[in-house]
Amino acid sequence: MSESSTAGTVSGGSAENEVVDLCRDLIRIDTSNYGDHSGPGERLAAEYIAEKLAEVGLDPKIIESHKGRASTVARIEGEDPSKPALLIHGHTDVVPANAADWTHDPFSGEIADGCVWGRGAVDMKDMDAMTLAVVRERMRTGRKPPRDIVLAFLADEEAGGTFGARHLVDHHRDLFDGVTEAIGEVGGFSFTVNENLRLYLVETAQKGMHWMRLTVDGTAGHGSMTNDDNAITELCEAVGRLGRHTWPVRVTKTVRSFLDELSDALGTPLDPEDMEATLAKLGGIAKMIGATLRNSAAPTMLGAGYKVNVIPGQATAHVDGRFLPGHEEEFLTDLDRILGPRVKREDVHGDKALETSFDGSLVDAMQLALKAEDPIARAVPYMLSGGTDAKSFDDLGIRCFGFAPLKLPPELDFAGMFHGVDERVPVDGLTFGVRVLDRFIDHS
Repeated sequence: MSESSTAGTVSGGSAENEVVDLCRDLIRIDTSNYGDHSGPGERLAAEYIAEKLAEVGLDPKIIESHKGRASTVARIEGEDPSKPALLIHGHTDVVPANAADWTHDPFSGEIADGCVWGRGAVDMKDMDAMTLAVVRERMRTGRKPPRDIVLAFLADEEAGGTFGARHLVDHHRDLFDGVTEAIGEVGGFSFTVNENLRLYLVETAQKGMHWMRLTVDGTAGHGSMTNDDNAITELCEAVGRLGRHTWPVRVTKTVRSFLDELSDALGTPLDPEDMEATLAKLGGIAKMIGATLRNSAAPTMLGAGYKVNVIPGQATAHVDGRFLPGHEEEFLTDLDRILGPRVKREDVHGDKALETSFDGSLVDAMQLALKAEDPIARAVPYMLSGGTDAKSFDDLGIRCFGFAPLKLPPELDFAGMFHGVDERVPVDGLTFGVRVLDRFIDHS
């Protein structure tokens, strides 16, 4: 990171003034997570965040689960420590990026066209920066939250959270004593319906996951010979069936609530039995919502062989499987039927689906904060097709929501920013998010 960008955050100032520099600094710390400890590691990011928290009087703890795989946790005392505490969590790791594919270097934190560009700009160093900015300003001015707040900036979310949230829940659960509710990533972003209405999608559910390895054993032999027991052929046919399979639509409670809210907002009925017509009305968020209507299984990796004239005795594939809340058994049954008896499958990483209702004082606080900063705002529930660290915190009985508020220009392909090329976040979105998050804390 540059000296100038770092200096801009050390001297203080309002949350709106420093959030952009904080976001840029975090992007410049390469926390690429390759899933095998081969990346630079999250330790530097953990130390940077701890320094920013310590500067304003907090006592952050850095917890390293594996060399370089570090998380930072701190607790802010509230006006009434006897009240249940709130967790605000974010992750510091990012998926890898190839600089040659990008308009601006993915680890430069460049500002261009009104946006901060870089890997992690929306997933999720933007929320990390907003949280830091709000907390730093509140601590400098002595504004306590109504209740205790636990801050957790976590490693390893992009590979399932084993060395981040899961490690803390399993080995340091005392850090979350008294926490009953949490907010984290992929929620609170806007979808402009018209000039009089902007929806903000709050994540109240997420699909479960089965990341799996598929294996077929066959008969090894010379490539010039006829072989009716070719492992590659068998596996590829199974993977092809799986990749082309159309899973049945299953409208869960959260998706039904979202469609009802959207139907009311649009003033037109949305038929869950005709999802093509329904998705056509959703514009840029159609991809995100469409992925929450069905179980899914996407082939992502293939491996076999070591020489062109040798038929290998084994072939493998990896699949990213996701299932809807309440539909895990159906998903696995359908999966085995599609793959057939020759294919062995084993989980590389699995985790549960989550679903909570869209009600309560925390939801009211979100509604109030959004409406105060955007008069045409309306918060609605939605399901995330992926997964977050909320899956780990749910094991502690914490009710989790996705709420990282961003007001977005209608033309921005927000869904395409996640793990995509040219990831970026609007500067105005960051300052808006700071204001909303600050108000939300006051009402939470």
